[in-house]
Amino acid sequence: MLDRQEVQKIAHLARLKITPEEEEQFAGQLSDILNYFEQLSELDTENVPPTTRAIELSNITRQDSSELYSDRQALLQEAPSPEGDFFRVPQILNTDEE
Repeated sequence: MLDRQEVQKIAHLARLKITPEEEEQFAGQLSDILNYFEQLSELDTENVPPTTRAIELSNITRQDSSELYSDRQALLQEAPSPEGDFFRVPQILNTDEE
């Protein structure tokens, strides 16, 4: 089990201010975590391929496709400030040259 001095060192490295009561509580919790890792290290993982997650996930995004929209005026009317046949957007680049 971790002692309070080790917990204080961990808290210092993590830049945490903890109370003496929290030191006692964390000593038990951190010891339990370390014990669990010791149990895991006893497992034979020689023939287990490395993985990035415990379960397989697949990407559920749709394929990108472009489509022409026939009603240009309807789109422009939805814009907050259209300018002619274009969308007006806020300026993001600084044009002041020194």
